Amino acid sequence: MVRFIIKRILLIIPMALLVVTLTWGLIRMAPGTFYSSEKKLPAAIEKNIRERYGLDKPWYAQYGLMMGNVISGDLGISLKYEGQAVNEIIGRHLPYSAIIGIAAYLLALAVGLAAGTLAALRQNSFFDYASMSVALLGLSIPAFVLGPLLVLLFSFTLYLLPPARWGGVSALVLPVVTLAAVYAAYIARLTRAGMLEVLRSDYIRTARAKGLSERTILFRHALRGGLIPVVSFTGPALAGLLAGTVVVEKVFAIPGLGNIFIQSIFNRDEPLTLGIVAFISILIMVFNLAVDIAYGFLDPRIRYE
Repeated sequence: MVRFIIKRILLIIPMALLVVTLTWGLIRMAPGTFYSSEKKLPAAIEKNIRERYGLDKPWYAQYGLMMGNVISGDLGISLKYEGQAVNEIIGRHLPYSAIIGIAAYLLALAVGLAAGTLAALRQNSFFDYASMSVALLGLSIPAFVLGPLLVLLFSFTLYLLPPARWGGVSALVLPVVTLAAVYAAYIARLTRAGMLEVLRSDYIRTARAKGLSERTILFRHALRGGLIPVVSFTGPALAGLLAGTVVVEKVFAIPGLGNIFIQSIFNRDEPLTLGIVAFISILIMVFNLAVDIAYGFLDPRIRYE
């Protein structure tokens, strides 16, 4: 296990650098620059801008400087937010996305596990059909539709919750529910499928033959194996939630990381875009590593050589 973890950690750095390299190449292939506008700049001003930001150097020199900054952890200075370091911008906007993302995933996990487990235990019952139908509905309604519907109902019709902006626990309810809906639907369906497979396995039949109660069989034996599909989904899902969900942040005017990431792309703010991409890629790989480690605790049959 220790050797496996060390190997995976050593792979994170080159993989993240590869992602950053591909992103840098795509940005450079796109037409235009961050100082482009409808009115063409005078040649002298454009020359000064290119010299100031090192754009007059050969591409390999620019690439080497960018990679040096990423490796050192200093992601550079934003081109749009004059004088502000990329590290500071990410640190300033990440807490908003993290609070909403963690709250949404905890809500999705609680609802999805409960619904999926009960649906598996009561297979082909009314609750099974009803819960899976609701889960399918949750998968079918995109966040940019569900969010405004919730605002229309709870803010402009019932006047119970604020429609947008950041501040107070009440302002978190609508974005958290909007973000959690699709994840709860995924988790419910994955839990049901995993639990059905485990409940039909030989060791569960053996446990019943020994006279163990259904409660003991469920919580001590079946649930651990049934959670493996959910754990597989958790890694990339949680990383995406923490990195910010653009649609939800746009709908509810939340100054999170996803919102600032889209703005950096539109502004052609290369250091900020690369910094967020590097952060998200490392986050995804770290969570995937945590998922692989969790497999060994959930299923004793899994061993890492």
